[in-house]
Amino acid sequence: MIVKPFKGLRPRREMVTEIAVKPYDVVDEEEVRETVAEHPYSFFRVTRPEVNFEEKVDTQSEEVLKSARKALEELMESGYMIQDEEDYLYVYRLEYKGHVQTGLVATFSVDEYVQGKIKKHELTREKKEDERAKHVYYVRAHTGPVYLTYKSDPEVNKTFEDVDGDPEYDFVFEDVRHTFYVIKDKEKISEIVKAFERIDSLYIADGHHRAAAAARARNWFKEENESHSGNEEYNFFLAVVFPHDKLKVYEYNRVVKDLRGMTDEEFLEKLSEKFEVKEAYRKPYRPERVHEFGVYLGDGKWYVLTPKTVEEKDPVRSLDVSILQDEILSPILGIGNPRTDPRIDFVPAVNGLGELVKYVDEKGWKVGFALHPTPLEAIMKIADEGKVVPPKSTWFHPKLHSGLVVHLI
Repeated sequence: MIVKPFKGLRPRREMVTEIAVKPYDVVDEEEVRETVAEHPYSFFRVTRPEVNFEEKVDTQSEEVLKSARKALEELMESGYMIQDEEDYLYVYRLEYKGHVQTGLVATFSVDEYVQGKIKKHELTREKKEDERAKHVYYVRAHTGPVYLTYKSDPEVNKTFEDVDGDPEYDFVFEDVRHTFYVIKDKEKISEIVKAFERIDSLYIADGHHRAAAAARARNWFKEENESHSGNEEYNFFLAVVFPHDKLKVYEYNRVVKDLRGMTDEEFLEKLSEKFEVKEAYRKPYRPERVHEFGVYLGDGKWYVLTPKTVEEKDPVRSLDVSILQDEILSPILGIGNPRTDPRIDFVPAVNGLGELVKYVDEKGWKVGFALHPTPLEAIMKIADEGKVVPPKSTWFHPKLHSGLVVHLI
């Protein structure tokens, strides 16, 4: 696989906590505005440019997108963000509750993405692709990294995991420690680039729309460039790549508003046709293994479900999120399309089961389903077969900050 060093645009060391922010798509507008009010040089002014306007605006209008580019230029002109003079690689280490993962920051080939060597496991929505592509096009930069992984290889891992010297940035934000190194040594860079040539495939863990947007924006830049060579920066996108066995995958639980007129007893009776149903021996109940589900019906009532049969030969249908959808959500609760049905919501379990319980006990939802995390190996197998997983199958945490390094086009 191609790993390309680049001239990163980065915050001055003393400005990093004033600039770097969460990914654009995990925060609502209220949090964005509160952050910018407290930190006026926040990178949200680039990734969420609607915050540059007091009134309600069309986030895809030319005026708003141009304001994102202007905000980036202001950060450069002020000297708060400075571009490295040579092509470097970078190392990004994340630590959360004792879990540590170390990734390589570089740019990756749009061609290899288009050719399927950088593999996806989710469907993307054309509208969202277009929105992200326009942002890349107007800002002339990849501002948020794609989250990649590969089948762990100890020889490849050690080329970047064992970093010498002091970090460029080292700070804690919301219980996550972010440590960032700059690799300037040319021999070390060559060693890393060479090592990744032995990797056959990369996998998108998170950021499918960002990768698709990079490919779409590349086509627009290419059309404008009569002397296109294939080596221009727009042919490569920003990403952080981690060994697969170092990632932490959390489950994405579900809550449903009603039981379609059934009583709790009738619902449990219906479940018993396809599942073994038992009262949970501990509460709240987090499943201990794949093909096991926790069901919460409020007032402390937890049950454990185990499917009587599983179609193991099909890697998609054997996923717990598929079993839940195919055997419960669709046929029993009438939720055919979980992407659009307002009767269902999704609750990432990174902070435990408390939020799921709150939905049922305090917010008026009727039932919560607790799942076991989807194994990353299963996701990669599905990607290898060119298939896709159901929506909201995984939640990767900790998330990658934006604004630690930017790839200018």
